[in-house]
Amino acid sequence: MQFLIGAAAGAIVGLALGVVGGGGSILAVPLIVYAVGVNDPHLAVGTSALAVSANAVAGLVSHARAGTVRWRIAGLFAAAGAVGAWMGSLAGKALAGPKLLACFAALMLVVGVLMLRDRRTRGDALAEPGQVSTPKLLGVGALTGTVSGFFGIGGGFLIVPGLMYAAHLTILEAVGSALVAVAAFGLTTAVNYARSGWIDWPLAAVFVGGGILGGVAGAHLAQRLSARRRALHRLYASAVFLAALYMIYRSVRGGP
Repeated sequence: MQFLIGAAAGAIVGLALGVVGGGGSILAVPLIVYAVGVNDPHLAVGTSALAVSANAVAGLVSHARAGTVRWRIAGLFAAAGAVGAWMGSLAGKALAGPKLLACFAALMLVVGVLMLRDRRTRGDALAEPGQVSTPKLLGVGALTGTVSGFFGIGGGFLIVPGLMYAAHLTILEAVGSALVAVAAFGLTTAVNYARSGWIDWPLAAVFVGGGILGGVAGAHLAQRLSARRRALHRLYASAVFLAALYMIYRSVRGGP
């Protein structure tokens, strides 16, 4: 039953990723803790990081075929961010479980606010790697990687605007290139958590399976409901807010 719920939770996250993009995986940890019933927050974070990384790789294939991945920029960004993700995950592991969940709930409130704001679609479609400020790219990558590693999330809601700011990419190129970073950050965090035994491997497998199916459905749904994308973002942001408030309530009451 736990694995069935885990697969369903993965499908929900995959569906959200397919429909709303950045921020879609923010519900992975609360679903693993409160729906699947994993009482150890660190185990939930480690398992979530591995699942998010695998789902990012699956999504990267389609973007690579479409030619929307700027590999050199994405590689530099991901390399710097992987170092930050390692340091961030060390800090997350050192924090007590209930405090980590409380911080995660605060992050969810921030993500909800960001999702309600209008997305900027500006970017230079002709930007070349040589015109990009490498120090800025590495700095933004390291910062977003640290946040991603600390919380065990993909961090797409930070990575996409970070790439648009540091590398002048279009929104489509930023989304495709961000998946390289999401995969790298998630894998780095998962390796660090695996060293401490904080990954539920069977649960991660079914979560990824459900996520892939949900992602396919979400991509089709996004195309059919493209005219209502703004309303979908508001609906998902409301769900994120409610989940964050529930996590805060449970933390005050004494944990999972």
